[in-house]
Amino acid sequence: MITTDYSALQQLIEFLGTFAFAISGIRMAAAKRFDWFGGYCCGFAVAIGGGTIRDLMLRTTPFWMTTPVYVVCTAFALLIVILFEERVNHLYNMFLHIFDTFGLALFTIAGVQKSLMFGQPFWVAVIMGCITGAAGGIIRDILLNEVPLIFRKEIYAMASVVGGIVYCGLLALHADVHLNILITFLVVSVIRLLAVKYHLSLPHLRQRKEAGE
Repeated sequence: MITTDYSALQQLIEFLGTFAFAISGIRMAAAKRFDWFGGYCCGFAVAIGGGTIRDLMLRTTPFWMTTPVYVVCTAFALLIVILFEERVNHLYNMFLHIFDTFGLALFTIAGVQKSLMFGQPFWVAVIMGCITGAAGGIIRDILLNEVPLIFRKEIYAMASVVGGIVYCGLLALHADVHLNILITFLVVSVIRLLAVKYHLSLPHLRQRKEAGE
């Protein structure tokens, strides 16, 4: 049974995650010199991509189709980038990483929560959290003709996986839901920001050299 308070909390997290991811997507589109419409489409795709895949897999209506607030949220993110273009350009790397990290953390939590609300086991919830957090970025990078970030650079999706495990672990210990959200948010954010700062990544696959080369 989904309580009203819990549903409201879920919607708040998804709204904040939408705004954070929309900012990062629009800013990257701006770096590629997309026009306003292209920037909006890119921001919207990254903001709703992961959650849409999650909801379709859970066989429920995608979250952004239940209210126009997410469409408006992305438009507001576009307006912010346009109005504060010079400041955003000056703080480009920090700005991008912070909002991308916040979006990852928030959508990881949203994905885990919603999966558990639909009766999925914890291991499915962890995977759904990762899909919700990371799939939008993959869609963004494909739209921008880039190799997806999660496959080539600092730890990204693994931060989401760890966050999902932490959330489920604290839930099993009957931790307060608000404390659980805060701790999970901090865990994902700290892992991701440390990975960016110190260029931490998983080992790369190496192609075996053929004999005689």
